[in-house]
Amino acid sequence: MLLFARCEGRAVLTFNRLHFMRLHRSMNAEHAGIIVCTTDPVPQALAQRIDQSIREAVTLTGQLVRVNRPMR
Repeated sequence: MLLFARCEGRAVLTFNRLHFMRLHRSMNAEHAGIIVCTTDPVPQALAQRIDQSIREAVTLTGQLVRVNRPMR
């Protein structure tokens, strides 16, 4: 999936954090961006955190962005 996204110039959004964090390290950041998320029972809250994280990033290219659910 990451190779396809890389060829298409697209970022990947995934809940498979450990796998894609390893891929990020092994690819030397040669990708259009990886956003790894923790699950959240409130989808709207997760969507807002993803949106905020993307807006705060100067660029997604080569970046690993982590979006975590706040501790309760």
